[in-house]
Amino acid sequence: MMTDKLSLPVLLLSAMTLAGCAGFDATSSGPVDEPLENTYWKLEKVGDREAVAIDEAREAHLVLHAEDSRLAGSTGCNRMMGQFEHKGDRLSFDQVATTMMACPGEVMELERAFLEALDSVETWQVKGESLALIDAEGETLAHFEAVHLY
Repeated sequence: MMTDKLSLPVLLLSAMTLAGCAGFDATSSGPVDEPLENTYWKLEKVGDREAVAIDEAREAHLVLHAEDSRLAGSTGCNRMMGQFEHKGDRLSFDQVATTMMACPGEVMELERAFLEALDSVETWQVKGESLALIDAEGETLAHFEAVHLY
């Protein structure tokens, strides 16, 4: 009888412990890298310029949709769309277009720098939840952080 009373709590504790370990990779020594594609990447920095956000606009971000090699996002002022090509560690953007709204000066400067950075990307690197877009000389053009929407 006493065994039956202890069985349920022990069973529940065991299930919670196993569920907590389900996402843990015992072979890795650090956080798991986010995938380049199909991840919401929030812009943190372009060159040495910190990303700025205004109340009326979306935060600057990009999503690389793997299914159709489509770029979607926001420059922090305007919506952005286009195509990308991803082969191994190579990455490039093509036919990038934006809507044409005007925003305050610093946001427009960020937009310009962001679009110029996309035009110069040669490669990329993800470490944990951080993405760096890198040019041909190995300089980081833009830095992003993964945002989990749900």
